[in-house]
Amino acid sequence: MALWEQTVKLPYDVMMTIKQHYNEVMPIEIRHFLAPWLEERIFPSMNMQMDYDQQHYEQIATSFLSDFIHELETRAPEFMGTNVTVQLCFTETAKKLRLRFQHDPIQLFGHLTRCMEMEFSYVNGRAIPNQNAEIVEINDMLYKLTQFVAANEEENRQLKLDYERFSLDYHELFKTTTYVKTLTDPKELEQRKLQLNEQHKRLNEFLNAIQNRQLTLVGKFKEVIGQLQQAHELIMVKQLRQWKANQGLAGNGAQLNNNLEIIQQWCEILADNLWNTKTQIQILFKTRQTINVPIDPNLPDLLEPSKKEIINLLVKLVTASFVIEEQPPQVMKKQTKFKATVRLLVGSKLNIQMNSPSVKVSIVSEAQAQHVQQSNQYSETLNSGTIMNNSGTLEYQQATNQVSVSFRNMQLEKVKRSEKKGNESVTDEKFALLFQSKFQIGSGELVITAWALSLPIVVIVHGSQESQSWATVTWDNAFADPTRIPFQVPTKVPWTHLAATLNMKFKAFTGRELTEANLQFLCEKVFRHGTPNTLNQKEMYITWAQFCKEHLPDKNFSFWEWFYAVMKLTRDHLHNQWKDGHIIGFIHKKHAEDMLMKCPIGTFLLRFSDSELGGITIAWVGEGDNGQLQIYMVQPFSGNDFKIRALSDHISDLPQLSMLYPNIPKETAFGKYYSAYPVKPPNPTGYVERRMVTQVPGVPGHTMGSYPNTPNHSLGMLSPDHTRDTPSIGSSYGQPAMGINNDIGIMFDELELGMFPTNFQSQQN
Repeated sequence: MALWEQTVKLPYDVMMTIKQHYNEVMPIEIRHFLAPWLEERIFPSMNMQMDYDQQHYEQIATSFLSDFIHELETRAPEFMGTNVTVQLCFTETAKKLRLRFQHDPIQLFGHLTRCMEMEFSYVNGRAIPNQNAEIVEINDMLYKLTQFVAANEEENRQLKLDYERFSLDYHELFKTTTYVKTLTDPKELEQRKLQLNEQHKRLNEFLNAIQNRQLTLVGKFKEVIGQLQQAHELIMVKQLRQWKANQGLAGNGAQLNNNLEIIQQWCEILADNLWNTKTQIQILFKTRQTINVPIDPNLPDLLEPSKKEIINLLVKLVTASFVIEEQPPQVMKKQTKFKATVRLLVGSKLNIQMNSPSVKVSIVSEAQAQHVQQSNQYSETLNSGTIMNNSGTLEYQQATNQVSVSFRNMQLEKVKRSEKKGNESVTDEKFALLFQSKFQIGSGELVITAWALSLPIVVIVHGSQESQSWATVTWDNAFADPTRIPFQVPTKVPWTHLAATLNMKFKAFTGRELTEANLQFLCEKVFRHGTPNTLNQKEMYITWAQFCKEHLPDKNFSFWEWFYAVMKLTRDHLHNQWKDGHIIGFIHKKHAEDMLMKCPIGTFLLRFSDSELGGITIAWVGEGDNGQLQIYMVQPFSGNDFKIRALSDHISDLPQLSMLYPNIPKETAFGKYYSAYPVKPPNPTGYVERRMVTQVPGVPGHTMGSYPNTPNHSLGMLSPDHTRDTPSIGSSYGQPAMGINNDIGIMFDELELGMFPTNFQSQQN
């Protein structure tokens, strides 16, 4: 049986809950008329975000939105003349979906998936296969809580009616008592007194019953408050705190499980139940005051404490739901534009946006952030710098059902730095953006101040500070406790935790994660251990100083500086080759030599340089002068080298290289990345085009005969960079520099360079 056929048989109150959720994006009527179509397309995708990457999921969501709108527009004419209301519903829904979700189809697809999961849960006893147990627990808790509050509301309404009925009966009793006092006939007086006593007895019993029901209702209010507190802990403390922690991990490259829409739905249900309970308490309180009923003075007044608890919970909910949805950049350069977005998750339910609350942004130091968090107090003058365009207004975005404000043109003008201690530098100093606002709820009866601190920020003024700044940010994002005092982090962590962070970071930069062998190499490098595969990674702890402060042996840079430079080089120039798995990269020089010595001549591999920041070298096996196998290594290429000529072209140029380790022909591995050189007509000036070709001199595999038309030139030759300390074979490209002692030089392709025209001398003069 189709899911919708079972759903419509659910109790009325459950259907109302389901309807409420569907109505956030479309009328429930669409679910009814397109039930088979929707189920056919959404069922296979339930929980698919757990199995597919974000890009695949987004493609499916985009396709669904397009097909859904087309289905609505196609089916609408079917109702012409028979049900005009449904026809208009289909047409208007198609327009609204296109307008609201064309830039965010995942929101629609995810919401409808959750709605269908909700149906499935109710139809099957609230148990969805493979769904997160905590999500099931929260949904179940909120469902029961909403039913409980609704039952209290009905009881309160009946109680008010009974109070009114009692008031009328009491008034009649008073009139009867007054009348009896006027009687003079003893017989009638006695009869009336008996009736009056009976009436008085019944009224007392009714009053006692009402008062007992009132006490019971007040007890239920307290029970609701307890459940609200429990739900608040699960949602606002656990789930929302985890979402914030995930923002930090996303800063290190993790995929953010952006369940903020689900959390907002939970917050809105909490807000509804809080406000409803607050209203019920006020109604009961007002009923007791306005209806002239004698109340037993010995009965404790439990309403006032309950009201205070509800207000406190409401304040906690509003302040906790003020979140930074889009974090500012964590490495921030002065005089550079940046953006951020804040959002109030309960704003639309409490109509907070109706008072146009202003949000102001300031930059605060670590000490100031600690003061705000620990005291929950701040002033508008609290800052450690000047930010331009730092104020905005929270507004309701109808297309997304969000109350938010986006700051698109903020710019840090000035920053006040604290006094440094010991070896601290500006790249160790953490700041944060403080977002602050005031909200009015109801008719101004409640004014709530709220603030939110961003993830830690490092402020720089020069690009040379970028690497160390990212070390500070990466360590903080990975190892900060969500309940910490800003911005305290451990000074020592297990290596396996840092390895996972480096892997996450490298994958985000380059598109492919590190292998176990890569991580073993990094472990040996950071702990300055020269013997491969002898360290037990699980037993190692690494300090902050080892990570990014202390220099590697015989080097003038730290482990992090080396690793960061490799990441940038790979991202900017080696992305495709790394994703293809054709760069080993992280391997000891001795290990690479041992591997290659077992291979045929011409086999080569690529490894990152140990001695140069952001360098990569080609190592290959060739024949030495004595006829024995010999390992050669080209001087490391840098990012600047690859701006002139790509790695694949360098590999193509060198005839010594034939087979990528272990046995992949180089044309197969790198051929698709070779630069194409289309034939062009002669230049009007008389010159013909040239191109640069890499060569290594004095190494078997290269001969001058390969380039028979290359002219000799008397200019000085281009020598290797003597500042490099890597014992490698030189390579060169850039200017014609051939001839002397057949040393290093660059060869120009005979088909593209050719010879100068015969009138070369006259043109030079």
